[in-house]
Amino acid sequence: MKNYFLYLFSFLIVGTCSGQNIELDKGKNYKLAAIGFYNLENLFDTIIDPNPKLILQDDFTPNGAKNWDSKKYHEKLRNMAKVIGMVGTEATPDGLAILGVCEIENRGVLEDLIKTGELAERNYKIVHYDSPDYRGIDVGFIYNPNYFKVTSSKTYAVTIPGNDTWTTRDELLVSGELDGERMHFIVCHWPSRRGGEKKSRPKRILAAKMAKKITDSIQAAEPNAKIILMGDLNDNPLSPSIKEALKAKRSLEELETNGLYNPMENLHRQGVGTHFWRDNPNVFDMLILSSGIVPKNNNFTNYQYYKTKVFSKNFLKQQSGNWKGYPFRTYAGGTYTGGYSDHYPVYLFIVKEQVR
Repeated sequence: MKNYFLYLFSFLIVGTCSGQNIELDKGKNYKLAAIGFYNLENLFDTIIDPNPKLILQDDFTPNGAKNWDSKKYHEKLRNMAKVIGMVGTEATPDGLAILGVCEIENRGVLEDLIKTGELAERNYKIVHYDSPDYRGIDVGFIYNPNYFKVTSSKTYAVTIPGNDTWTTRDELLVSGELDGERMHFIVCHWPSRRGGEKKSRPKRILAAKMAKKITDSIQAAEPNAKIILMGDLNDNPLSPSIKEALKAKRSLEELETNGLYNPMENLHRQGVGTHFWRDNPNVFDMLILSSGIVPKNNNFTNYQYYKTKVFSKNFLKQQSGNWKGYPFRTYAGGTYTGGYSDHYPVYLFIVKEQVR
């Protein structure tokens, strides 16, 4: 891996950041890695899927409701690659070392994505499994092999006991070594709020309990394990799925050994949004950390969490009309607009002291 050194200047302070104060010594050098998550909003290819149970896929075909053709598909790929290529580059020229994604149709679209634009120069690799979701969308994992080495991966199904007809996205666990340090990443896309938040809430609580089961099992085998849970959770940081099922804490002072820390809660309380609905900013896209990766006594001898940010550059926002200020989407009101996504990417930096 290339080694990049930095002094802590204002570039890590500019922008939308979590409010938790974690201090770095300005007189020391640090090595950085950027880790993010992005809902790609319906990244579909143009091929008709023969599975009649997948209700959305045929909309994204040349003869479907979206009139989705190769030109639009490749424009979508370029847009996604542009955003991904920019995230984290204010601090490290390599950009993201790791990115979790959701709303992808299959492995093929991920392979096309990492070959698009400047992403092709980074030699990204992917981890992907098909999910049983009725919309035909999956989660995925993109990583820079110069930073991260995958040692294992598997998926976990989220199910409703006694209901074999209901399906949603699997939760993806990828374990490996980041610059020689063992870490675990859980990528999620929890059930939507279709039918109303209250009615659909139990499904997200089930997904949260599965994620907690995964983190608990890792921590039982590896005390103080370094885990980052990421995803579009379709809930805000104060929702029962996060506060009660995951038991994610807002502050470092509350965090217990083998607990979970949610830096996104401070952003939510500040009125920041990663997704907007009826003029309400939501922080559905989260990066939640185990206590093992949160610094204690400002000790950065190994990779530790430093700061979380939302990538909400102006070009990602609708500039006019009824949706001015909202995320600039690929479709708005059923009309193709050639935008990006209805979500903003979220990302964080982990750092460790670099001894010359």
